[in-house]
Amino acid sequence: MKQIRILLADDHNVIRRGIRLLLESEADFNVVAEAADGRMAVEQALANKPDVVVLDISMPQLNGIDAAQRMTEALPGTAIVVLSMHADEGYVLRALRAGAKGYLVKNSAEGDLIEAIRTVSQGRAFFSPEIGRMLVEDYIREVRARGVTDSYELLTTREREILHMLAEGKSNKEIASLLNLSLFTVETHRRNLQEKLNLHSIAELILYALRKGVIA
Repeated sequence: MKQIRILLADDHNVIRRGIRLLLESEADFNVVAEAADGRMAVEQALANKPDVVVLDISMPQLNGIDAAQRMTEALPGTAIVVLSMHADEGYVLRALRAGAKGYLVKNSAEGDLIEAIRTVSQGRAFFSPEIGRMLVEDYIREVRARGVTDSYELLTTREREILHMLAEGKSNKEIASLLNLSLFTVETHRRNLQEKLNLHSIAELILYALRKGVIA
């Protein structure tokens, strides 16, 4: 059984201990390091190169968003799950821009964290159910306010396929290999779908895919 190596970063010792006990009940989870502040989290990530980092958003020394940004730049193969007390889109978008693959509200972490870690370790995104509902409701309000039709219908079958893969975290090169296409063709499809949907970053693309139910 392949072990998922995990770094826990939270400034509350009791919470961190509780999360560790929860995760260590899973046979395929291995908590390789802990950190009590953001700077220590980055140092431990660089030293241990975990598969997944579970990262509190509010920590001393360096907040979770900035820590996630540094980890993503240094360790692109490490998936990050952000924990937060905040359930608004602004924080979710900042976390995604920093490279996070998952976002959990702390009051749902106990029920969702195990699934979140397994999901992001496979390169896919994961959000707390209430975050998903909030994003969908926000999207519906936006569509109604603009009076626009469903932009997803503008995409070709191939563009939808590539959107799905991009939202799951796959690179242009990986998509080209999986679909047996040239890298230039994939880049062209990506550019076209982003123009049609008016999306300008991978963070916006993931949020769109979540709102539309393209990814869960």
